[in-house]
Amino acid sequence: MEWLFAPFEVAFVQRALWGGLLVSCVCALAGTWVVVRGMAFLGDAMAHGMLPGVAVASLVGGNLLLGAAISCAAMALGVSALGRNRRLSADTGIGLLFVGMLATGVIIVSRSQSFAVDLTGFLFGDVLAVRERDLVYLLVALAIAALITVLGHRAFVALSFDARKAHTLGLRPRLAHAALVGLVTLAIVASFHIVGTLLVFGLLIAPPAAATYWANRIPMVMVLAAVLGSVATVAGLVISWHAGTAGGATIAAVAVALFFVSALAAMLRDRLRSKGFRTAAVAASALAVIPLAGCGTSAETAAPVETPHGYVAGAEETGEPQSRLILADEGAIKVLDLTTEKFVDAGQAEGVRGIVGDGRYGYVRLGNSTQVVDSGGWMVDHGDHVHYYRAPVRAVGTLAGRVVQAHSDPVLTALLLEDGDTVLLDRRALDEGSIVERGRITAGAALPYAGHVLVTAGDKVEVRTRDNAVVTTIAEPCADPRGRAVTRRGVVFGCADGALVVTGQDGGFIGQKIPYPREVAADRAVEFTHRPGSATLTARAGERGVWTLDVRKKSWALAPVGPVVAVNTAGEGATVLALTRDGVLHSFDPETARETAQVALLEPLADGVAAPSILVDSQRAYVNDRPRGKVYEIAYNDNLRLARTFTTDLAPTHMVETGE
Repeated sequence: MEWLFAPFEVAFVQRALWGGLLVSCVCALAGTWVVVRGMAFLGDAMAHGMLPGVAVASLVGGNLLLGAAISCAAMALGVSALGRNRRLSADTGIGLLFVGMLATGVIIVSRSQSFAVDLTGFLFGDVLAVRERDLVYLLVALAIAALITVLGHRAFVALSFDARKAHTLGLRPRLAHAALVGLVTLAIVASFHIVGTLLVFGLLIAPPAAATYWANRIPMVMVLAAVLGSVATVAGLVISWHAGTAGGATIAAVAVALFFVSALAAMLRDRLRSKGFRTAAVAASALAVIPLAGCGTSAETAAPVETPHGYVAGAEETGEPQSRLILADEGAIKVLDLTTEKFVDAGQAEGVRGIVGDGRYGYVRLGNSTQVVDSGGWMVDHGDHVHYYRAPVRAVGTLAGRVVQAHSDPVLTALLLEDGDTVLLDRRALDEGSIVERGRITAGAALPYAGHVLVTAGDKVEVRTRDNAVVTTIAEPCADPRGRAVTRRGVVFGCADGALVVTGQDGGFIGQKIPYPREVAADRAVEFTHRPGSATLTARAGERGVWTLDVRKKSWALAPVGPVVAVNTAGEGATVLALTRDGVLHSFDPETARETAQVALLEPLADGVAAPSILVDSQRAYVNDRPRGKVYEIAYNDNLRLARTFTTDLAPTHMVETGE
């Protein structure tokens, strides 16, 4: 084994080893988030954004690490600033800064007549030139990176999966994003002297990417990434010593090779598991038949198989949202799968008057009844993670009365009827394909929340049990309640003088009023629209414009854009979308009410014609065009760009989205 230990008998190789191990740990902490959040382009841009600072530091004889840090900090501030510009996508801003910083660095280098800047060392590093002082810097960088990782873990997780959910949880996603960019900057600045800017990307990306094949939890991915990075360091130094290759480049090459080995091994593992599962299933079937053919002696009872977490019988769990649109006109109902772009017939319906949804089911309002349609796409939110499911589209059945609003939790579905009553359905029975009524609340709007049912009774909101027994009454009154919504921060009721937010805290329920900023009358909010779960709601403000209610900030904002026929928003910080009667779709800044974009989307709406809908999810908005038989998909974060157009063979008069 002398060939393995011989390189490390030399002092400078020992320092290179310790430097590589420390870099592997720093890059594992930052690189895991780069891989999870899909920030590879940002990481690459940050690595090249150091060039101006390093070039200036080298020309004036300063500290290269300090120059790199200043340059990267400027790059990070630029990325954050351009990221707030709603007219530019994040990639566009990063790309502009990437090219600008790289060009500036090259210009600085080209103006140096002595060419004092060692571009080779900058681009490819010199791992064998690591000094004891560099190891101290790396130890400090590792300690800071570990502190940021621990303190920001919860916010980073929420930010990675849903920035708007991070808003609703009060985790300040903008600050979390800035901290995450700072963490990546720290890793790049600390590592570039070891492997250079072109190769730091290998240690930042390859080990965490390889680790994701073997670990599902972020802390385990980080640990495994550090181990793989350390293996790449040791193997790279050994290969470099015996083959006479560049040390930093060899370390990065080994790290990338480990990724491809992990990917191949994981693929073989999955195939073997699949084959083993089928073999076990055949064997289990055979063993199940043996007792039937025997003489009646019972074998030892087999251990029960544990039901996987999140399992839903008859449904397929997927890794991404199964967003679908339920469309209805005067004679037909169809479901549009937004992933496959295919339409599925969901039955015939005469005299359709409207449609509402609860995230999975569509309730199509007919003459004197409501037809229930299962869209086959839904999600289950467990707080820190979600499960996405898909199943066949089906018509569940018909119930008496016209449903105008629907709210569900895993146990109960509350359907508000046009006559003011609320029907309570058994949600589990509904999922199994049958309509089972659990109760009816007369002259009161009810919503399931926190294991109870909130019911409007006169100017009060009552908290009742699932069996309709009154538990308590919210002290804060709500005069003339009209409009309601369920958010992650509580249930919102629209009142004559503002909004009442009811939350469940410490086993009890409290209500807090968010008053209007001024006197209102005909322009009060009477029907809220929002992305499911979002704590930012929108509503038409009569003939004046659009109301935006921020439940977290406890504030109203009015955009005086004139009468609108439809309005919606995706959540806190997201643009507000409003459709005016002339068929123009407008977007507004939610804080300043300033218009940011507009596009002529529909023909002017005639009087008496059903108003189109604006539906929103995490990335897109959908607007139905009944006369043309189309549905438009709008990239609302990209200047209202028309992303896709779906053409139907029906007139999509009514529409609702499910799956999110």
